[in-house]
Amino acid sequence: MDFGVAELLKWVLENLNYWIVTIFMAIESSFIPFPSEAVVPPAAWKAMTDDSMNIFLVVIFATIGADIGALVNYYLAKWLGRPIVYRFANSRFGHMCLIDEEKVHHAEEYFRKHGATSTFFGRLIPAVRQLISIPAGLAGMKIGPFLLYTTLGAGIWNSILAFIGYAIYKYTELKTTNDVYQMATKYSHELGYIIIGITIFIVGYLIYKGMKKK
Repeated sequence: MDFGVAELLKWVLENLNYWIVTIFMAIESSFIPFPSEAVVPPAAWKAMTDDSMNIFLVVIFATIGADIGALVNYYLAKWLGRPIVYRFANSRFGHMCLIDEEKVHHAEEYFRKHGATSTFFGRLIPAVRQLISIPAGLAGMKIGPFLLYTTLGAGIWNSILAFIGYAIYKYTELKTTNDVYQMATKYSHELGYIIIGITIFIVGYLIYKGMKKK
């Protein structure tokens, strides 16, 4: 890990509050790479260890931050257009942000296959979450549904991360936010895939019931 990034992570973990949660989740949700596991689980864990934060407010402010970052990607893509977006993805700065043409193309394909709901399910999928707002902007998706699906998806993901922070507090003896971050990183993707599976099952069941009634 780059020394500057390591120092930034250390500072974030040592200074967690609602503003930090909102700002860095906005950064995480935009095109700038920053791990959400470094913000929400440690903040949720901290909320359980003292009264400086509330775990439900952690989820709310994290989701507000995610919406802000998603709107940045959405409007940049909408205003700049596909040629400039792909030129950025192929640039040195784009690569520094861990973005390349293949990732943007993958996000666009996911959006084409799943339509507007991809902004919901895409928020739960690693490597798609941060970029799904770009094809939504390129396609000119209406802002109302975009924000609704983004908020629901980001809210579920942040709830997963907060639950991890709560479980670490409840079932481990970890004493620092850095330790919480390390453990959250280890298990967040696995738990995220489980939640995706449950969500798809529920949606599929509801669609089946609706078709059966008709």
